[in-house]
Amino acid sequence: MRPIVNVLSVDVEDYFHPTEVQAVAAPGRWDRLPSRVEHATRRVLTMLDVAGVRATFFVLGWVAERRPALVRKIAAAGHEIGCHSYGHRLIYEMTPEEFRADTLRARRAIEDACGVSPRLYRAPSFSITRGSLWALETLAECGFEYDSSIYPIRHDRYGIPGFERFPCRIETPAGPIVEVPAATARLSRRRVAPVGGGAYLRLLPYRYTQAGIRRLNEIERRPACVYFHPWEMDPEQPRLLRSAVSRWRTYGGLASMEGKLARLLEEFRFSAMTAVVPAHELPAARVDGGAAA
Repeated sequence: MRPIVNVLSVDVEDYFHPTEVQAVAAPGRWDRLPSRVEHATRRVLTMLDVAGVRATFFVLGWVAERRPALVRKIAAAGHEIGCHSYGHRLIYEMTPEEFRADTLRARRAIEDACGVSPRLYRAPSFSITRGSLWALETLAECGFEYDSSIYPIRHDRYGIPGFERFPCRIETPAGPIVEVPAATARLSRRRVAPVGGGAYLRLLPYRYTQAGIRRLNEIERRPACVYFHPWEMDPEQPRLLRSAVSRWRTYGGLASMEGKLARLLEEFRFSAMTAVVPAHELPAARVDGGAAA
């Protein structure tokens, strides 16, 4: 059997952008904090170049405005450019009008930076949930063809338990959009475990993610959608959080993340999202009560 090719995606944001960190680093402070996004992202680009891997980079509009040369470097390296919102606000905390304005502003910033109009979107903190599924229609109206903002798990900040685990085409009143959920591994009929990367790769032993992707590739014969952030490979970043739980969730495993990612790139095959998930080959789905059927 031919090995499965998985999706590799990178959410390009600085260390002060994550939702948890915004509790102590409000947007009004961002321009006064030392930026490390360029340094961290260049390390990611070097790793992918050595491994010969093309990925999808979901770029924050705020970063594109201030680091346009970095976005051009990502595009020039042959990677796929997506949108990660403008200001890293949770969708379910915005009105539909605010979300549309944020999305269009981000797209303009990315277009101005690299000349590419992104057609893929990922929400900050996977914040398309049961209460914000309306965002899919807005994305389709704005010209986006792919979304990767739904995690079919239960989590304190995100997730739609029971949502379709694999890529599907969702019909909205504004037209279809392809949904590519972050990877999960089935434990039982009703239980799934997140194995998509990010904090799960950083905080848990490597074999946890390794086993999850192998199960998807070898047993279910499906690709995994893996994601991470450049700041997760930057152990020298400032520690802004103070509470023990928040510091563990955000800064735990930073020193080992680069080695884990290198192992993933060696053991599994990866490519950009649209190369792995061709839209025309997907079954149509409908969104009904928070689940895709």
